[in-house]
Amino acid sequence: MSVSIVERIAIVRSLRGITLMISMMLISAQLLAQPRRKDPVVEYPTFYRTVQVDGLSIFYREAGPKSAPTILLLHGLPSSSRMFEPLFKRLSDRYHLVAPDYPGFGHSDWPDPKKFAYTFDHYAEIMNRFTEALGLSQYTLYMQDYGGPVGFRMALGHPERIDALIVQDAVAHNEGLGANWKPRRAFWADRAANESALRTNLLSLQTTRTRHVGNDPNVERYDPDLWTDEFAFLSQPGQGEIQSDLFYDYRTNVDAYPKWQAWMREKQPRLLVIWGKSICPSISVNRNAIAKTFPKPKCTYSTPATLPWIRLRMKSPHWCEALYRQSGDAIRPRLD
Repeated sequence: MSVSIVERIAIVRSLRGITLMISMMLISAQLLAQPRRKDPVVEYPTFYRTVQVDGLSIFYREAGPKSAPTILLLHGLPSSSRMFEPLFKRLSDRYHLVAPDYPGFGHSDWPDPKKFAYTFDHYAEIMNRFTEALGLSQYTLYMQDYGGPVGFRMALGHPERIDALIVQDAVAHNEGLGANWKPRRAFWADRAANESALRTNLLSLQTTRTRHVGNDPNVERYDPDLWTDEFAFLSQPGQGEIQSDLFYDYRTNVDAYPKWQAWMREKQPRLLVIWGKSICPSISVNRNAIAKTFPKPKCTYSTPATLPWIRLRMKSPHWCEALYRQSGDAIRPRLD
């Protein structure tokens, strides 16, 4: 019996329909056989806010439940609270995170250096008032680079507010200032004669790149937007004067190191110290100097070559968990 072309097309379509139905049934059966995944962790969005402090608009990022332990994150040079965005994504489900921009940085006001004192004492005063404006009475200080001298002043001024300290690439010992600080020390001794050299040493594109890459041979792991964005910020009108004023005041931090060290030896706060392996060698000297201040750490971390060196003194596994999460599960704790 001959079959017309129309009938053949109908048969082919029917077969295709049956095949599709069988495929759908098999897929459905496979999905039903798979165990149900747990509901995803509730994500806390980051909010971008401002608050008035001493007549200045201070910008800050905030995330996480306010009922959770608070971490106040203080950024370094020449960054802003933006540097903590990856950390916000990892920790905002269990910590209340607050990261401000200092005056003259990021999205906070940039007052005229002729009318505003760009000093670390002044920054610490403003950051203390910032915490009071937000009602933060108890917090852990996360201090990166310039966040160190700001945060240590805050800690010594209001030790009752400090739960713990996290120190990342911040210097608290004179040994941590290596050979690259020679032109910077010359600037402190004679600002007028060394202003131009200081700006080249501190604010150039090459120096800005080095702050991110260090001497790490794996340059392809670094997004160049990190340093080009920061260099664009440093090239804005007025930034040269602001950063020069602030760095001239850095000499007061060196004078204050013995006071900070004495406070740490006396109080023995919970302390987490993080340093990048590929940062200049003098940094590890400062790292070891801080470690001597805490001769009996309760927990030590060994890390892959590309991750920070970490030493932790603690009373509980609180920060072990936080750091473990921050590292993307790449850091493995070793308890002593």
